[in-house]
Amino acid sequence: MAVAFDLDPNVHGFSRVAYDDLDHDAFAARPLRVRTLRSLRYMFDVERHTICYLRDMLVTPTHKDASATAFLTRWAYEDFWHSEAVASLLRAHGIAIDNELVSRMRASLGWRDDLSPVYRSVVGNILGEDMTTVHMLWGAVNEWCAQLAYDRIGELDAHPVLATLLDRIRTQRVAHVSFYERQARERLAGSARARKLARFALAHVWGPLGSSIHPRHESALVMGYLLGASDVAPRVESVDRRVAALPGLAGLHVVGDGLGRYGVGPYAGGRPTLVERLRVAPSARRWRRAGL
Repeated sequence: MAVAFDLDPNVHGFSRVAYDDLDHDAFAARPLRVRTLRSLRYMFDVERHTICYLRDMLVTPTHKDASATAFLTRWAYEDFWHSEAVASLLRAHGIAIDNELVSRMRASLGWRDDLSPVYRSVVGNILGEDMTTVHMLWGAVNEWCAQLAYDRIGELDAHPVLATLLDRIRTQRVAHVSFYERQARERLAGSARARKLARFALAHVWGPLGSSIHPRHESALVMGYLLGASDVAPRVESVDRRVAALPGLAGLHVVGDGLGRYGVGPYAGGRPTLVERLRVAPSARRWRRAGL
């Protein structure tokens, strides 16, 4: 199904997030908290892994959609600079972030990551354009979750330099989620098959932000710190309502249930998804061996 829409700033006008002007020296007098730094390191990994998600999408029929690929170029570019901006805060605290570390992180994913483009290409081309619908929906859910995570990082550690950077990242993510949500809504509305596929993917494959690239204990620790408080549950439910409001997705509690499988929030418990049972994420042993 072809989705027609005008090109807009969500596709064009992308830019590198500014961070060179931040007062990194301010952290000497008032450093970020240890849990903040751990959360930022987690988000660095998520942002830096965007290029791998892009790789997996572009071996499916999504690569045939000119508007989607134009946007995905912006998304990957801006997320890369988000990772560099976050890394600048970590480096200001003496935490080494370099390309060698990124290489070790990707190596820790093992053979499943090496084969990911292959099976995604096969599955994607069998499913056809409906796979693009899943990609757009997946992007919307992850963008909502990433923004909530960043909001919580800023709330839990009210540092003015951190707040300035998070505001700049938020501005770019608003454009990201706007594109993803609109694409998902229009595509879901136009295909009953896409609605069934999307519902299955969210219920049985989707996992909490970053859980596919971090050991289970790390995702549980960071998500628990950011989203585990009782007063955050309504905000998680708000994201779930936005997901459930999309065509064909009524009744799903994707984010709340996903966090619950990691022992976070009021929905703690539940059976792991197919992906979680297959242990796609690196093991704690492999993570330690890679020095991550």
